[in-house]
Amino acid sequence: MNFDFTEEQQMVRDSIARFVQDDYDWETRKAIVASDKGMRDDFWQTFAELGWLSIPFSEADGGFGGSIVDTMVIMEELGKGLVVEPYLPTVVLFGGLVARAGSEAQRAALLPSVIDGSTSGAFAWVERQSRFEISDCATRAEASDEGYVLNGEKVVVFNGANCNQLVVLARTSGDQFDRDGLSLFVVDANAEGLERFTYPMMDGQKVANITFKNVHLPADALLGTAGGAMTVVDEVVREATIALMAEAIGCMGTLNAKTLEYTKTREQFGTAIGSFQALQHRMVDTMMAYEQAKSLLYKAVCEYQESPEKADATINALKVLVDRNAKLIYGEAIQLHGGMGITDELDIGHYAKRLMMINTTFGDATYHRARYAEKAYAA
Repeated sequence: MNFDFTEEQQMVRDSIARFVQDDYDWETRKAIVASDKGMRDDFWQTFAELGWLSIPFSEADGGFGGSIVDTMVIMEELGKGLVVEPYLPTVVLFGGLVARAGSEAQRAALLPSVIDGSTSGAFAWVERQSRFEISDCATRAEASDEGYVLNGEKVVVFNGANCNQLVVLARTSGDQFDRDGLSLFVVDANAEGLERFTYPMMDGQKVANITFKNVHLPADALLGTAGGAMTVVDEVVREATIALMAEAIGCMGTLNAKTLEYTKTREQFGTAIGSFQALQHRMVDTMMAYEQAKSLLYKAVCEYQESPEKADATINALKVLVDRNAKLIYGEAIQLHGGMGITDELDIGHYAKRLMMINTTFGDATYHRARYAEKAYAA
């Protein structure tokens, strides 16, 4: 099987790598995270001008017509630089839902502004009680003469602090735990009755808890079929999970490279600690952990291209493996850097924090291990 990237994919990879190297150094990233917005608008416009925001969308919608491989390439490179600009929330989640579920009019109204960088989007699905079960949804949208009235609360909304458009998962029928009866709605982030409480996560992301108090929505705010949202949500979350795992691979590979370089320069007893055989063995272990995870990511992507549903079990296994191997890699990186590894001044601990957050997004290892076991027993 050919695992080489196409010329276009390599060009995108190189352009993101150059951006990270030239414009997104560690001091710049720290300043961005410390700012009120937690992102830089001029960098987001750079993403748009370089075409990165258009890549996953079809040519009919004004995009590049890229595949899951293109998304993987982008997310891995963004992971290497710990880039906090909201590519996953806006392009993969918000854009992915609109592209899959939206009518021609909705796609024409929303996707061009995602591609040109003027729309910053988010997907609001997590609730306080739901943990990793997306279909555990108490937020309700009641039909009215004008359209719908939305009430409820969503928490930990990625890019919720800065978005100007939301896709909200709400119940239009059924009980709280039913998969049927859930619908998607496009909501203006400045709508009357919508309130945001913003806060930073430990990895530097700005997120928000969003409450909806009698938010009136027009009938055309409904995205896709009423009551049939979970089919589309499953598709987008499947792709977003692969994208997150690619970001994790970027983080893990960078941690390995930085730690290896440090062991070559840090001296103990008059010699570089990288010459100590015990530490060499530990570095080999972390490199093998990285390669294992990367290989399983490639397997998941290949299966996804053949049939998205076929990749589900491998994605579950990938989530479990990345959780385990990431802990080994960032644990060794912190320890081999000594006390500096956990300080805010050094980037090592921040890669670790980002990996911790990735490992809890869309389900932790325990959740995905159980899902994998269910599929194995069903087979």
